[in-house]
Amino acid sequence: MSCNPAIPATLTYDPETDRPQEECGVFAVYGAEDAGVLTALGLHALQHRGQEACGIATHDGSRFHIERYLGLVGENFTSPDMPQRLPGRVAIGHARYSTQGASVLRNVQPLYSDVRGGGIALAHNGNLTNARVLREELVNHGAIFQSTSDSEVVLHLAAQSKKTKLTNRVLQALKQVQGAFAFIALVNDRLIAARDPYGIRPLVMGKLGNATIFASETCALDMVGATFERDVEPGEAVVVNEEGVRTERFAPAHPARVCAFEYIYFARPDSVIGGRSVYEARKQMGRQLALETPADVDVVIPVPDSGVPAAIGFSEASGIPFEMGIIRSHFVGRTFIQPTQDRRDLSVRRKHSANAAAVRGKRVLLIDDSIVRGTTSLKIVRMMRDAGAAEVHFRSACPPIKFPDFYGIDMAGRSELIAANMEIGEMTEKLEADSLGFLSVEGLYEAVIGGPRNDKAPQLADHYFTGEYPTRLVDHDRDLSAKEFQLSLLVDA
Repeated sequence: MSCNPAIPATLTYDPETDRPQEECGVFAVYGAEDAGVLTALGLHALQHRGQEACGIATHDGSRFHIERYLGLVGENFTSPDMPQRLPGRVAIGHARYSTQGASVLRNVQPLYSDVRGGGIALAHNGNLTNARVLREELVNHGAIFQSTSDSEVVLHLAAQSKKTKLTNRVLQALKQVQGAFAFIALVNDRLIAARDPYGIRPLVMGKLGNATIFASETCALDMVGATFERDVEPGEAVVVNEEGVRTERFAPAHPARVCAFEYIYFARPDSVIGGRSVYEARKQMGRQLALETPADVDVVIPVPDSGVPAAIGFSEASGIPFEMGIIRSHFVGRTFIQPTQDRRDLSVRRKHSANAAAVRGKRVLLIDDSIVRGTTSLKIVRMMRDAGAAEVHFRSACPPIKFPDFYGIDMAGRSELIAANMEIGEMTEKLEADSLGFLSVEGLYEAVIGGPRNDKAPQLADHYFTGEYPTRLVDHDRDLSAKEFQLSLLVDA
């Protein structure tokens, strides 16, 4: 899965939500009875990272078993016959949000291939920024692709490797890819977990009795009762088999630069990323926001759900009362076809409704995790005014988003990013707000790491705000022809 720079991000960006869209979630188990069932539980905890498709692969000691579906984990992996359908003591799983390749079954992970020496099933969170170049080279040498996912590139690189051992061929493949990724793979009955050289995408390791667990977030370890052991290090591959756990470095070590949006939006509040509580980081963002952009208002109101911790922090730091002035419906699907513009304009009310009792006659301050295009922000401002608010002020708990992401976040292109094209005054007018403020980059670092940004070696992947990308953007920098945009001749349906 990926948000590949060769494809305009607006192909999959969802204007209804006006949010950077979820990435994917990965989960893996080695050495536990009913590993497939445990993996389903882990994926359920990671469902917020991807709701379009899910899949699980297991190995029973001699053969692979794989099931992949469109839809939610709870819709597909809850039947009592799961242990019979997915037997084995080793399993990997994936919850998908598609940022490259359509949401069709051939792109759902784990992907699988029979290769010289056995089989490989793999799943991936992130984006390979040189996937297009590698894919073209592989096709020119006779590779036959079955999906439009960049993850399949790794399968072909491993298949064509001259290394003798299949595990070493997978590790060699990882040395050739660039970008941000957390990979988990079943290589016959072995488990490999690997993290990109800059640690942009999170990957943690835990223990459940004698079993070894890997997951995108610690909340998934909590779901299955596992204890956190450590983060998989940048550029590290952890190989688990019946002999135990060993580590190999497939890339030079770099200081971790975790994606800033893990703290701002993606990760579940009860997760710990890079040793930092996501919930506490978000509250601290709100406190910093109150220091940097105070507001003379009566109530602080979060845009639920991701704006809640920051709003609590703002309220605590400012002494302004916190109110749930917006009620969110949790029973609305991610997509909804609206036949007319009038009905599309009402779409925000399906997800958010004003609590007029908390709003009427008051000067309100809305706190959201971020502002991307501003379309949803405008609708919520208008909703507050319709509910009787005397004034409506707006604050973003992250810095202005001025640059797109090429590492696995599905985000609007730069021409659609409101902060990339307008000054604060223009944005305030566009959003019809009485005032507007953003957390500074320095404030973000203070909230997340408790100190200043190291400009020579930033501690976070913050390119959305600064334009400083951690890695080369090979596919983006290359002049790809229109023909090369079409990865497959097969119509997705």
